[in-house]
Amino acid sequence: MKTAKVIGNIWATRKDENLNGLKLLVIQPINLIDLHPVGEPIIAADIIGAGVGETVIYVGGSSARPAAGGSNIPVDATIVGIVDGHDVDVALI
Repeated sequence: MKTAKVIGNIWATRKDENLNGLKLLVIQPINLIDLHPVGEPIIAADIIGAGVGETVIYVGGSSARPAAGGSNIPVDATIVGIVDGHDVDVALI
């Protein structure tokens, strides 16, 4: 699992039929220690109702498809949780 900040919405009227009914969001992966961006933004399926500005937990790769509802769903990332808060002891890193 990884963390990201939701930075936008994306709509596609023409898409694979297996994506019908899925909400798609633009997320920016972040480092959980300092909340700085990591890499480029990506598109993720949202199965939990996240919104812009929220910090989320997402899964990628082969874990993303079953999380979105099935192995035939063409997604690379799926949001599976909303972060309410976190605490990291940087002295242990």
